[in-house]
Amino acid sequence: MYLPRSRISQLYEHLFRTHHPLAPQVLILVALEPDALCACRILAALLKHDYIGHKIQPISGYDDLTRAGETMVSKMKTQNGGEGGTVVCLGVGGLVDMSSVLGLDVDADGPEIAGGVEVWIIDARRPWNLGNVFGGDPLVLPGDSNDNIRSRASQVNKGEIQRAYVRGQGGIIVYDDGDIEQELLQEREAYCALFEMGDVQDDYVSGESDEEDDENVMESTEIPQTNGRKRKSWSDDDELGDEEDQPPRQRRRNGSSSSRSPSPATNGANGHNYNDSPSIQVPSTAPIQKPSERALRRQFHRERQRFNGVLHKYYSLGASYSEPISSILYSLADELGRDGNDILWHAIVGISSLELYGRTMTGVGISTPLEEGGSAGWGGERGERIRQELRDEVHRLNPPDPNDSGKEISRGEASGVIPTTARSPTDCSIRLSPEPRFLLIRHWSLYESMFHSPYLGSRLHIWTEQGRKRLHKLLAKMGVSLSQCKQSYTHMDMDLKKGLRQRLLSYAPLYGLDGLVPPAGRRKEGWGFVRCWGWKGCFSAIDIGVIVGAILEVGKHGIGNHDNSRSRDHRTSGNGTTEVADESGTLESEEWVSRFWEAYDALDNIDALKRALPVAQHLHRAILRTGTSIIEKRQIRHLKAFRMAVVKEGPDVALFNHPSALTKLALWVGEAIAEQERDQRGKVGRDGRPTPLVMAGLNEARGVFVVVGTGGGGGVNDFAARAHRKAKSEEKRRLQEEREAEKQKKRQERHARMQEDGGEVEDEESEEEEEEEDDDDDSNDDSDEESEDRKRNKFGNAFQEVVDETNARVRIDSFEHCVVEVKKEDLSGFLESLSMKVVVG
Repeated sequence: MYLPRSRISQLYEHLFRTHHPLAPQVLILVALEPDALCACRILAALLKHDYIGHKIQPISGYDDLTRAGETMVSKMKTQNGGEGGTVVCLGVGGLVDMSSVLGLDVDADGPEIAGGVEVWIIDARRPWNLGNVFGGDPLVLPGDSNDNIRSRASQVNKGEIQRAYVRGQGGIIVYDDGDIEQELLQEREAYCALFEMGDVQDDYVSGESDEEDDENVMESTEIPQTNGRKRKSWSDDDELGDEEDQPPRQRRRNGSSSSRSPSPATNGANGHNYNDSPSIQVPSTAPIQKPSERALRRQFHRERQRFNGVLHKYYSLGASYSEPISSILYSLADELGRDGNDILWHAIVGISSLELYGRTMTGVGISTPLEEGGSAGWGGERGERIRQELRDEVHRLNPPDPNDSGKEISRGEASGVIPTTARSPTDCSIRLSPEPRFLLIRHWSLYESMFHSPYLGSRLHIWTEQGRKRLHKLLAKMGVSLSQCKQSYTHMDMDLKKGLRQRLLSYAPLYGLDGLVPPAGRRKEGWGFVRCWGWKGCFSAIDIGVIVGAILEVGKHGIGNHDNSRSRDHRTSGNGTTEVADESGTLESEEWVSRFWEAYDALDNIDALKRALPVAQHLHRAILRTGTSIIEKRQIRHLKAFRMAVVKEGPDVALFNHPSALTKLALWVGEAIAEQERDQRGKVGRDGRPTPLVMAGLNEARGVFVVVGTGGGGGVNDFAARAHRKAKSEEKRRLQEEREAEKQKKRQERHARMQEDGGEVEDEESEEEEEEEDDDDDSNDDSDEESEDRKRNKFGNAFQEVVDETNARVRIDSFEHCVVEVKKEDLSGFLESLSMKVVVG
């Protein structure tokens, strides 16, 4: 089931009204990522305000999610003596059948199938598991009577929760960010139609005399799978083992005829096979000539194949990201009237952090040539629209202090100076800032900040001696000496800091850095966000995203431990003995969970953020150092469908055992080689897009490679490109108006001639030709838009296909489509098979 965006507060308000001190706690399952962590802070603040008890449980992956279902959710079920309750999944479970993963469909049937447990899913990853979106209703099962379905439709209509819905009955509920209602209309109809069709076995059409017709009728109607099959994973003795003994596969989008697994369209969130209906409801026919039973069967199968095709197309699109979940939770807080600076700041940090991990509306990848520069951020046009709404919220919740008489504002925001200090000892307001695309500029020197900036480094080729000379020349043209720019930015000469933005605007375009700083404008498009904690410190939203991400990936005290690979893969037990992480990575994931609480506390603790600064700096020095080594040593191989690099030696190899850290390295290297090829050839990859990159990092202690695949899709806003497109659109509209005026003039002349000659056919034919030309222009525009929609990261699909086709021992546990673990001995064969797949649409 899904809750429309227009009624986002409906379920929460009912929870608030019905909650009492003896009611079960709300269980919050949170992914280990900054966006989900910020969303968790917002939700926790709402629950605390309303005195609703809750428990937060960090989730590192699908294995961890399954354990949470067995140890926590199962105890809530009424069948097990629990009282039901609510489970909120933040960044968790959008891609899988949560009813099956959490065990809500085990040994249960009838109205108690969900055990009174209601699961709310708020996730930005796409594609959705349609069983969660349009199924998930525990009170409607395949084969139910029409009366029951009609009575239930007043609460849930084709998956959509109505205003009359009564929560507390259990089931799976997805929070819609607006895309389900706007973009999944066909998928909704197809899913619901397949649900109503029920079971049609292949032998249903057997026994007919015409074998050829039987083959046509019995054509495969398999649809892509997303969750039903078992996850292929190595066992403790390095054998694949019986799939029935393995944990359930968490992602499945491309099915095969040999698959034993149910599909999303035939496997609801309640876990029951939709093929349980004993009969088929065939459409009524005209009484004069009733179609034969064979004709009805063939029509039925054609319809089912058509609906299967709709779902197959949806699951085959590839990975993408929709609205950040911290933005959705802020909308919930705003709807409830609970907005404030703290909640707004958490939403800003969560949204800003997506850029660091390359999460765009086309999946994980670097920006395309048409979307570079301007303001870094998530989501292109849609992301900028959300950020503009946040800027409006900043102005609303942080009005100017009348005691300042506008002087501070004129010196700050209006003049484009980057704020580095608070306005008073008690100042905790949020401000807008013309943030350049540097890294940790307030907490590093200007030189170090520019040197470690992925955007600037890739365009100057900072990994080469010539690139470093270009950086020095840029600083010299700006009139900044090396001695000045190598001291702490906060201690730089004030005149230099005041004029920095204007100098960057003047000289950065000479080095191809047009998007280094945001443009000037009344609405401050592209400007970032800054918050101060009195005299203690001042951090931008990106700064906090960098620091919190480093805590999650490295650990607050893990800098020295990675040199000997001790921190991640070994643990000292209570009796002093050392435990080595098992092959399934259980101990490793437990350590990642412990870091969650460090990051959770640091979000609101300025002292903790300061202490973690060296960790973030260390991580990004390692990214630059390792990326430079890969490029200089020519360790990037060019395969058919993508480029590939392997990190298996060096002082920083242990740092990149974490998928998110490895993703940051892959994005840095991918952007660097894209710029390098653009300079050499004038274009990048096919269609001018960066070529996909696969990065593998060695985890020596566990004997596996962590593999991440990044695409070439965009999602970063480019204001120069927007202005160019707008001007082009206006020019096109002007030319269209001129053409229309010219056509109208010709029609009038032609009409006058026709009246003289007494004919009208030629005039009609000419008008039809003109209409056809207009239709062709429109279709070309539509095809361009469709080609943009297809540029998605399909590594998740490709990884799954390789697992199905080979004997490679692969573990799929990450919530990301494009991250897997491969046994050390199987990496070469895995990559060889992967090279034949389509990895970007």
